[in-house]
Amino acid sequence: MVYGEFFRRPGKDAELINLNVGGFKQSVDQSTLLRFPHTRLGRLLKCHSEEAILELCDDYSVADKEYYFDRNPSLFRYVLNFYYTGKLHFMEELCVFSFCQEIEYWGINELFIDSCCSNRYQERKEEGPEKDWDQKSNDSMDSSNEESSIFDKELEKFDNLRFGEIRKKIWVRMENPAYCLSAKLIAVSSLSVVLASIVAMCIHSMPEFQRLDANDREIGDPVLEAVEITCIIWFTAELVIRLFTAPSQKKFWKKPLNIIDFVSIIPFYATLAVDTKKEESEDIENMGKVVQILRLMRIFRILKLARHSVGLRSLGATLRHSYQEVGLLLLFLSVGISIFSVLVYSVEKDDDSSELQSIPICWWWATISMTTVGYGDTYPVTLAGKLLGTLCIICGILVVALPITIIFNKFSKYYQKQKAIDRDQCNNDRKEKSNDLPYFNIRDIYAKKMHSFISSLSSVGIVVSDQESTDASSIQDMEDVYNTVSLENGTGK
Repeated sequence: MVYGEFFRRPGKDAELINLNVGGFKQSVDQSTLLRFPHTRLGRLLKCHSEEAILELCDDYSVADKEYYFDRNPSLFRYVLNFYYTGKLHFMEELCVFSFCQEIEYWGINELFIDSCCSNRYQERKEEGPEKDWDQKSNDSMDSSNEESSIFDKELEKFDNLRFGEIRKKIWVRMENPAYCLSAKLIAVSSLSVVLASIVAMCIHSMPEFQRLDANDREIGDPVLEAVEITCIIWFTAELVIRLFTAPSQKKFWKKPLNIIDFVSIIPFYATLAVDTKKEESEDIENMGKVVQILRLMRIFRILKLARHSVGLRSLGATLRHSYQEVGLLLLFLSVGISIFSVLVYSVEKDDDSSELQSIPICWWWATISMTTVGYGDTYPVTLAGKLLGTLCIICGILVVALPITIIFNKFSKYYQKQKAIDRDQCNNDRKEKSNDLPYFNIRDIYAKKMHSFISSLSSVGIVVSDQESTDASSIQDMEDVYNTVSLENGTGK
């Protein structure tokens, strides 16, 4: 029985209403329902036609005078208790949204929930959107969870490929650094080459390592060029090996990390082509600038670190699934920058000592102020401008902080999931290796030993004819014989 529920015994002359809610039948006095005339059951009693009755209930029996409702009978008990007591009670085990929909169907307002249950009901109702957001976040991260299953499916494709076993071994070692020691060495070597290439590019920009020939043309340092060529050979070989050992060449070019590998080596070969063309045709203008731009594009090699860094992969996945939050952040910043740039321009334009004399300059000032960077190259000088600057900084902190917390929570979840995926792959690899170990059946070994023992008994003239007649004395005799045979074999050896 529901908490607080009781049933009154109507008088003899009282007219009863027969209700059937999902198989739960109950007879209720009309006066009880008419206490709340604005509810569904209260309006039902005011109907004067069968059409009006069927608009409020699912079926109606004229003979039995029974109203049928296709609703949850367990939740109707709480509704029926409301008609008797005038208060709604919400139990802990109920779903708050089902309860809310049910009382809305019966035309009962949430304000009738008793004070003992009101706080719990509101708390459960407010928890719903937070759980929905968490569920959406988990659903958006399903692609990260599917990576391990996709990896296993790609391994199965090697069975139908030419040289599948060899390609599979190479591909796994290139893609999964935790597979074995050789895979770890490949990953460490690749990471070292990437870092060496970036360091060489940075050193090349220093004046001490820049040389010019007689025609004022830049000459590269031979040591740095040797390092650059070595790194390019490694990157090219790594890309070619990944391409030819991949289970599907079409899917190979759809992966962002493989595209990054390809983009990182293109500037070098493009620079060689441009340099050769420049030597053949000296009349081509701006060829030197093209070469400089291509050389600067080598900075994209730093993105190759994402292949060996869980944090960078998690950051990329977070940005890919947080485009709504990032767009919201940019929208807030754009609105704030536009408003404060116009306001500060209106108060600073009449002061000759102020540098904020145009709205584009004020955009720059508002951008570095709202993002709390504050280079100090432009700043307001009037009192009103300083007050606006203070307000701009405070609003910038609030605007940036709101979406950043959501993005950080997603990054934390992605990072934990990616670490779990790496651990699962490592554990699966260990299981596969353990399956390759030799298997020994102790029972089979024992049976073979006993078979040889019984054969030795036959050789010395002891034969057991009836297994059921074996007793403790015969077992003792067999043990003595076995010891004798063992000593003879040991002596013979």
